[in-house]
Amino acid sequence: MTGYNVAVVGATGAVGREMLRTLVQRDFPIREITALASPRSAGQEVSFGERVLKVRNLETFDFAGTDIALFSPGASVSAVHAPRAGAAGAIVIDNTSQFRMDPDVPLVVPEVNPGALGKIGRRRIIANPNCSTIQMVVALKPLHEAFGLKRVVVSTYQATSGAGKEGMDELYAQTKASFVNDPVTPQQFTKPIAFNCIPHIDMFMNDGATKEEWKMAVETRKILDPDVAVIATCVRVPVFVGHAEAVVAEFEREVDLETARKRLRSAPGVVLHDSREDGGYITNIDCVGEDASFVSRLRIDPTVPNGLAFWCVSDNLRKGAALNAVQIAETLVARKLLAAA
Repeated sequence: MTGYNVAVVGATGAVGREMLRTLVQRDFPIREITALASPRSAGQEVSFGERVLKVRNLETFDFAGTDIALFSPGASVSAVHAPRAGAAGAIVIDNTSQFRMDPDVPLVVPEVNPGALGKIGRRRIIANPNCSTIQMVVALKPLHEAFGLKRVVVSTYQATSGAGKEGMDELYAQTKASFVNDPVTPQQFTKPIAFNCIPHIDMFMNDGATKEEWKMAVETRKILDPDVAVIATCVRVPVFVGHAEAVVAEFEREVDLETARKRLRSAPGVVLHDSREDGGYITNIDCVGEDASFVSRLRIDPTVPNGLAFWCVSDNLRKGAALNAVQIAETLVARKLLAAA
């Protein structure tokens, strides 16, 4: 059987399960598939199409013979095992934050900077960007090409699945508790998430930004253009799946709205859905299970020269994580950067 030997690390988590689903849905050429997780999850079963896979222990797994390893186990685990997989000959596509800003590791969104895959070094590691960064740069790329992007102000409305299964469970439990008047004690989040918005994702940094906000700025510059200025405010909202962003962009050249529409309509990975009527936009719920970055509410920003505002929504478990990783693998195959299957 032709195909590649693929390992999915963190296979019992929300993103790992989505990676397995996405590989099946996109008919990625697989000869052998292995599901890996921590010792406490070893022995569990996960679905892979019509098959059921028994999860194996990551700590004792030998990556020799593995062609592609899709990682989403947490940064500290990737720090140990991604280099081990790369040294054994696998190409690692890592979904954690561990390697994103490493100058020797490509940070890739295939619709935006596929050429960066040519810079894979001896470590054989490719980084998947942060979920909120991915959907934004997919939408900004065609606009940058048309008008020359200078500055971005973005506010995000991020689903609880960005904090993993535990985050979704907390939203469910707190929502249920609120209806029966049970006490609500935050555990995964710093304040109650049910019927609330929390302007705090990841740890605070010295300048007052959170690390999630910092990621959006530095990752956008690494992927799209080192001269683009970005300031973000990242907010956790009571939604299970789907991140939304209100983006205000300032450009070097005069912005023509019809040109912007045409560029967005023809851009890979973007769906423009902007009918300027009740319901003529995409919301978090609408994008669940979809692959695109959806752009709505496109309009000129009259408060700055050459300004444009829009609303951008995407499924954070798919394009924000699993799908982007699988698309990187597909691009490696298409560009013949993997040994022939």
